[in-house]
Amino acid sequence: MKKQERQPSILLSFTPFVILIALVVFIIRYFGADALGGASQLALLLSTGVVIVIAMTVCHVPWNKIEESIAANLKNVGPAIIILLLIGAIGGTWMVSGIVPTLIVYGLKVISPGIYLFAACIICALISVMTGSSWTTVATLGVALIAIGKALGFSEAWCAGAIISGAYFGDKISPMSDTTVLASSMSGVKLFDHIRYLLVTTVPAITISLIIYLIVSLNHASNGVANVEEVDTVLRSTFNISPWLLVVPLVVGIMIWRKVPAIILLMGASVMAAIAALIAQPDLVVSVSGMDGGLTFESGFRGVAIMMADSTSIATGSASTDALVSTSGIMGMMATVLLIVCASTFGGAMVGSGMIQAITDGLTRHIKSRVGLVGATLATGVFSNLVLSDQYLAIIFTNRLYQNMYRKMRYEGRLLSRSVEDSATITSVLVPWNSCGMTQSTVLRVPTLTYMPFCFFNILSPIMSLTVAALGYKIYRVPEEETVAEE
Repeated sequence: MKKQERQPSILLSFTPFVILIALVVFIIRYFGADALGGASQLALLLSTGVVIVIAMTVCHVPWNKIEESIAANLKNVGPAIIILLLIGAIGGTWMVSGIVPTLIVYGLKVISPGIYLFAACIICALISVMTGSSWTTVATLGVALIAIGKALGFSEAWCAGAIISGAYFGDKISPMSDTTVLASSMSGVKLFDHIRYLLVTTVPAITISLIIYLIVSLNHASNGVANVEEVDTVLRSTFNISPWLLVVPLVVGIMIWRKVPAIILLMGASVMAAIAALIAQPDLVVSVSGMDGGLTFESGFRGVAIMMADSTSIATGSASTDALVSTSGIMGMMATVLLIVCASTFGGAMVGSGMIQAITDGLTRHIKSRVGLVGATLATGVFSNLVLSDQYLAIIFTNRLYQNMYRKMRYEGRLLSRSVEDSATITSVLVPWNSCGMTQSTVLRVPTLTYMPFCFFNILSPIMSLTVAALGYKIYRVPEEETVAEE
C-alpha cells in the first residue's frame, strides 16, 4: 500500500541546510582557496543526499517528484552556465588582445589612489545602469579596475567590494536589467514605478557606501607609485597599447544599448577580441600557440583556440604582472560550472521535497505588522539565495510566496517588488555557492567570503529596506475596495 505523502516539519526541513552550512565551514577551514576544486561540490551533493533520504523515508515523497524538481532547476541555470563559459573566453581574448592592458594603462593615468575605491564604484555603477548587467560590467571593466587597484596598493578585497557594489547598484535600478524587469513584472508593478520606489532605499545605501569608499581612499597610505610605474612600463613593453583597441569595448557598449541578447553579445565580444589579438598582438598569439616562427593560419588558429578555451600565461619579466595578465579561459570556469550544477541540484531537491515550502510557511505564519511583513520578505529573499543558489529563482519564489499576503494586508505591490530586489537580487553575490557569488569570485579571482565584508551596498540594501519599513516612509495601504476589486 502506498504511503500518504506529507509535508516535512520546519525543524526537519532545516536539517539539510544546517548540514550544508557545517560542511561548507569545515571545507573552507581546511581547504581554503582550494575549496572550489571539488570539496564544495561534494558538500552540496552530500546535503542533497540528506534531503532525498529524509523526503523519501520520513515524508514519503516519490522519487519522480524530486527528480522533476531537480531537472527544472538545472534547466533554469542553463543560460547562466553558457554565459559563464563565454565570460571565460572573454577573459582570455580581452587580455591577450591587449584590450584589458590598454584599459589598465590609461586607467592608471586617470585614477589617483585618493579616489580609487570611490571612482571604481561610480564607474561600475554608471556602466551597469547603461548595460543593465552586473555580470558584463564585472567581466569586462571590473577585471581592469581590480588590476588598477592592486597596482595602486589596494587590497583585492576592497577593490572587489567597490566594483561589485557599483555593478549591483546599476543592475538593480537599470530599466534594461533582467532582474529589475522580473521583480516588477512578478509583482504586477509598472517598471518605472518600481525603479522610482527602489530609489528610496537604494540611494541612501549607495551614498553611505560611496562615503566609506571615499574615506578609505583618502586615508590610503599609497605605496603603489612604484608599482604603477612598473606595471605601466611592463605592459607597454609586452603589449601594443593603442586607443584603437578600445573600439571593441565601444562596439560591445553599442550592442548592449541595442539590447543584443547576452549570449550573442558575449560571443561577439570574444570573437572581436580574438580578431584584434591577431592584428595588434601577432607575436603574443604565436607565443600562446606554442609554435615556432611567425603568424600563420595554423599558429593563429591554435593561439586563438587556446586563449579562449585554456589557460594562458604571458612572460612579461615581472612576476606580479605575469599573475595580472594570466587567464584561465573556458576550462578555468569548469569548477564553477560544476558548483552551479551541484547547487541547483540541492535547491531542486529542497523544493521537490516540500522543505522550502515548510520553512517559508513557518516564517510567515505569525506575520501581523508592516515591519514583520517586509522583514520576512527580506529574510526569505536572502534564504532563497542560500538554498536555491540562483537569484532568478529567489526572485520568483519570494514573489510568489508573499503576493497574497501583501494583498491581504493591503500593501502596494511595489513594496513587495522593492523588498524582493533589496534581498533576492542584491545578496546573491554574497553567497559562495550562488551562481552570482561563484561567477564574480571566479572572474575577479577573489573568494566570495574575502570580498563579502566590503560589498557595503549589498549589505546595506536589506538593512535600509527594513529601516524604511520601520519608519513607514512612503509606505501606503491600498484602499479596501481596490483589494476586493482585484480579488
